Amino acid sequence: MGVSEKINFLFSTFSVFTGAKSFEKNPVIGNSYLNQKGLHLFRMKTAHFIASLHRSALSRDVKSEYREQYEKHGYVCIENYLPADAFLTLQKNIMSNQWNRLDMNQGGVITRRVLLDVGTLPGSQKYLQQLIKSKTLKNLIRYVAGTRGEPIYSLQAIFAGYARKNNDPQSDFHSDAFHSTAKAWYFLEDVPIDEGPFAYVPGSHLLTTERLDWEYQQSCKAAKHPIRYHARGSFRATKEDLSQMNYPPPRIFNVPANTLVIANTMGFHRRTPSPEATLRIELYATLRRNPFHLLPQLDLLSLPVLRNRIGSLYWWAIVRANRLFGMKLPWKSAGYGSLNEPPVRAKKRQL
Repeated sequence: MGVSEKINFLFSTFSVFTGAKSFEKNPVIGNSYLNQKGLHLFRMKTAHFIASLHRSALSRDVKSEYREQYEKHGYVCIENYLPADAFLTLQKNIMSNQWNRLDMNQGGVITRRVLLDVGTLPGSQKYLQQLIKSKTLKNLIRYVAGTRGEPIYSLQAIFAGYARKNNDPQSDFHSDAFHSTAKAWYFLEDVPIDEGPFAYVPGSHLLTTERLDWEYQQSCKAAKHPIRYHARGSFRATKEDLSQMNYPPPRIFNVPANTLVIANTMGFHRRTPSPEATLRIELYATLRRNPFHLLPQLDLLSLPVLRNRIGSLYWWAIVRANRLFGMKLPWKSAGYGSLNEPPVRAKKRQL
């Protein structure tokens, strides 16, 4: 091991107690010997324990029926989340507005997002502003994530089957990270079963003996795994893997509009493949923090001066980080326009 490699290894040891997850890029996290000795399982178990402590403290702010649903399944699903009149007004205002859009092409599936700042939303978006400021919604997301902090909200449109490629990496069952993290989808339109609904393996948020055995096996060889996402810490699981872990069949969320789904994406989930070009539109939120943070209430983004600018700050941080490390930015500006306008270069797949 050369001097530069030794220095890299030394500095990488500090990432053990962060959310760093790449086995491929981190010589400590991806070290086969250390993982054979239990490094990965130590990180998983410790993060799980800390999240459980935070979740216990957050439980008083969440209805018991939602807590029970989460503890059993790893997700919370609430139909008719808003009153019908409020939802229809919200839907109309969002779909008729022009937005500053960002597009990302991932395996032929184009994800469009509009990053939301509470402080700069137009006056016509009163219901949207109320929704993303809602303490009830934030507390649900925090409970599932097992941490405090401010969720990042965006409007999202998923264009599947509109580009020539058809190898969507999100269509494989996978875990986002080794620790609890929350994603939320508030669906603005009905999601039919054949139009790419979200799917989740119930109970896969729990660290069962079978899950830990599987995680151990993966950690010992993940650094050289041929699937890039797997090597970077977002483990992919086959149907055989899920069966060996004794999981039940996945829950497919072919749900009506005005349904809220919040899931701990440490559990196995995917975007269900569709044989045709489809469009899914939703309000999307995510909350992921350092899983070893013992005082998650100390969150800079929760300060009033920053809380209303989270979308802009998030984008600024992504751009600066990519410039600093010389990485290619996956998101491209799609200009101003409606949320459901087809991407300029996208062509529907001919079937």
